[in-house]
Amino acid sequence: MGGAAKLRAEAIWKRFRSRQSRDVLALTDVSLTVPAGAFVALLGPSGCGKTTLLRILAGLEPPTSGRVSIDDVLVTEPSEHVAFVFQSSVLLPWRTVLANVLLPVEVRRLPLADWADKAMDLLRLTGLADFAHHYPRELSGGMRQRAAICRALLMDPEVLMMDEPFGALDAMTRDTMNEELSGLWRRSGKTIVFVTHDIAEAVRLGTEVAVMSARPGRIERLVDTGFTTRDEYADRIASVRFLEKVQELRAIFLDKARPPR
Repeated sequence: MGGAAKLRAEAIWKRFRSRQSRDVLALTDVSLTVPAGAFVALLGPSGCGKTTLLRILAGLEPPTSGRVSIDDVLVTEPSEHVAFVFQSSVLLPWRTVLANVLLPVEVRRLPLADWADKAMDLLRLTGLADFAHHYPRELSGGMRQRAAICRALLMDPEVLMMDEPFGALDAMTRDTMNEELSGLWRRSGKTIVFVTHDIAEAVRLGTEVAVMSARPGRIERLVDTGFTTRDEYADRIASVRFLEKVQELRAIFLDKARPPR
């Protein structure tokens, strides 16, 4: 997918100090360019540094070296133009669904009344309007994640970062959430970076798939899925191209897993 770069990571390295006071190299020389309006899936095995990279891209933690920029502006802290969706919904249990969605407004000390209608519009869009005044404990896992996505979208961020948000859901609910997210992306045109270790999910959703190596993580290959916002989710997953791209990515991981001769 072409277009101007929305987000750019250049030569990102990340080292952690372990509990045993040893340096652990998590990421090594990661560079990635994300075009405006793209849906880039970060795909790799568990522990390869996908979440660490996503947090660096979002400004939630600094790289040891390298730089991240959004619209050519250096990222040094969390940006109001970026929203982050975590692996779990992280809803506050004592607040209703609507109050949880409105939380970013309160944090910024803006008038709640000015944002209540938009919050309800997002809840309607994701099928949660009837649960606006329910509490998180009264919702299923998929519904809680929908509420978390509504909260992330409320302030109309330009970039949405998602860290395996559907990983804990059952297969049927996960597929439903994939379809809903695909529809939201098509309608909004937002730039999305999505972490997953599921090959099929990466192809179901992404315009590009950044294949990461085992730790220390690096981007070994960038695979263009050939899909765009013009492609409906149902048409995408029923296409020959979908199967071809899944096989292509599976072959990449199988090749990496083979022991050297």
